[in-house]
Amino acid sequence: MPYFYDFLELKHPKMASVAMELETSIYVSPRTMLTHSRILIEAILTEVLLVEKIAFDKFSGLKEKIELSEKHLEASPHIIESLEDIRKRGNKAAHDTRQFRLSEALQSWESLYPVVKWFVEVYGAHDVEVPMYIDPTPPKDEQQDPYGTGEIESRLAHLEELLLKTLDSGNEESTAEEEVAVTSEVPVREERIFPGFTTIRSLKYNGETLPIPYFLRDAFLLPQRFPRSELFLIRLGGEQEARLMSEIPTNLEGLHTFVKRFKAENDATLFEELRVFVEEEKQRRKVRLERTGELLFFYKSDYIVITDELGKIELTKENFKDISSLLNHLEAHDIHRVKQLPSELVVLGKYPNVGITTVEKLFQQLKEKQSVE
Repeated sequence: MPYFYDFLELKHPKMASVAMELETSIYVSPRTMLTHSRILIEAILTEVLLVEKIAFDKFSGLKEKIELSEKHLEASPHIIESLEDIRKRGNKAAHDTRQFRLSEALQSWESLYPVVKWFVEVYGAHDVEVPMYIDPTPPKDEQQDPYGTGEIESRLAHLEELLLKTLDSGNEESTAEEEVAVTSEVPVREERIFPGFTTIRSLKYNGETLPIPYFLRDAFLLPQRFPRSELFLIRLGGEQEARLMSEIPTNLEGLHTFVKRFKAENDATLFEELRVFVEEEKQRRKVRLERTGELLFFYKSDYIVITDELGKIELTKENFKDISSLLNHLEAHDIHRVKQLPSELVVLGKYPNVGITTVEKLFQQLKEKQSVE
């Protein structure tokens, strides 16, 4: 996706990534934009002070770096005023509990422009042209599922950590060149990913790691989605453990000790099934983002679009063969048409005498009916 400060990518990719996230946050969370803008200008001043060989304490804060810049650099009063504006607004956002307005975030974003322009024109590459300032574009109305505040915070924290580590080791330009020299696979900047796909935590088992995306941080772990661990999850749920993804411990080794008659092998099996679950959910989320507003039914890693005509089909033995036990249960629960079925079809396996094979038969027959439409 295009963003305003993409001209920073060539020489300052990590700064570019932080600026990209800040631009995203303006309309999502003004507080986030105001708070984290301080990190970007501090990174800029840190690099300038290093280039100019102006000594500063490693633990100096943004205020001290602005004062050093005012004293030793040929920065105009307008640049210093812009730096102070960003710093003060960011401090208020970091401590004040009031609701911050969009106009305040836009003002801080506008103050950032002369700082970046000064940095690029004086200390950057001479062949980089800084475009005229324009206000950030509001998200389109049809963007139903943008990055959430928590996810943007997580992305910014990660990028800022990388940026500050880079500055501690020298300057971003030389570090970026070294990385590219090592491998051509290193991206110029952090690529945008689907909303919700930022890694929020990682699960571990026996030396292996499973990244958990942001949108799954509190996902309900439906036992039926884990065929080999179904009973294990049910028992853990009875002990108020592992009902949600957030309840799964970082290290799964020893999880079986919370319930009786389970072994380490169950921990290993659950870890592998969690890996499958995460990949299936990532594919499902992509489908939901691409097909916003449509009724979708999912079965394992596959899905079907429920059109109006398909949704009207009655759940009768004449329309669906060899699943009479399931149909009887659905009728008893007042579910008579396809559109009334749960979007997660695997939950239908909860009924007595209804196994996963029966649910699969239903799904396949739905797909056949869809293709006939």
